[in-house]
Amino acid sequence: MKTLAGLISEAIIIEYGKDEFLKRIANPYFFQSFGCVIGFDWHSSGLTTTTLGALKEALDPEKHGIAVLGGKGFASKKTPNEIERMSEIFPLTEEETDYLKYASRMVAKVDSAAVQDGYQLYHHSFILAENGKWAVIQQGMNEANRYARRYHWLSNELESFVEEPHTAICCDSRSKTLDMTSKENSELRKISVDLVKDGFQEVRKYLFMGKYHWIDNNVYQKLLDLNEFQPRNFEELLSFQGVGPKTIRALALTSKLIYGTEISWKDPAKFSFARGGKDGTPYPVNRKVYDESNEILRNAIEQAKLGDKEKLNAIKRLETFV
Repeated sequence: MKTLAGLISEAIIIEYGKDEFLKRIANPYFFQSFGCVIGFDWHSSGLTTTTLGALKEALDPEKHGIAVLGGKGFASKKTPNEIERMSEIFPLTEEETDYLKYASRMVAKVDSAAVQDGYQLYHHSFILAENGKWAVIQQGMNEANRYARRYHWLSNELESFVEEPHTAICCDSRSKTLDMTSKENSELRKISVDLVKDGFQEVRKYLFMGKYHWIDNNVYQKLLDLNEFQPRNFEELLSFQGVGPKTIRALALTSKLIYGTEISWKDPAKFSFARGGKDGTPYPVNRKVYDESNEILRNAIEQAKLGDKEKLNAIKRLETFV
């Protein structure tokens, strides 16, 4: 898997460039196909961790101009230090390096606190190009239903960390979700900031109203800290150290209680990791995306320095998947 992942990636980078490689990795359909081509079962959470693990070992930052940082569990916490090390290899300024570390932290914060879908993050991979552009793939697990959920990000398409920032969120199960990044919750984000900045004394009366609105002392202390900090916007509020799901949820529910702010509970995940059905259920197959992904992978396999048997087996896996 490591050898095949490296050779196909190298062919894509040579033929299409680093930006296109990042774009493809951030595309959930391409990423799923890629994982299948290098030999992993498509319908498995292990595809994410194994594919990214193979890429991390296969891609040489000095040779390919791309590095895969972070990983599963404790390895994810090493990402800031790894970004710092990459600044010695890639032509990154101190300001760019600081931003990249901030970006790594914010995507994790968004998917753990701003998108409250019941999935606990356990994997964070930061794919960095030498020009400073990046993609992120994260994965979480729901202990109750044992489903995994994958979160895709791409710097080129990122206009805001806190409003519709993902290229995709993928899972085969959906449920009621507090998604503070949804455009439908834009007013909720604004009022949450206003609450901690200007209306805190008013808010205080509503925070201990029985079991439905009571919050613990740690969250209350965090609200006091935020009031002193005076965040300018929701991104600053979310990025504040120690702000987690409980704080965000308390602000959302308090906004609803005081001002009647509507809360959207729509799950942002695509219904399937990889595909729709030919009958249009749960949604129609995107043939254009499939054709493009198929062609790029096929060309990459043909150009890679593989033996005839390896090429044949990789193309067979691609065709079987599609």
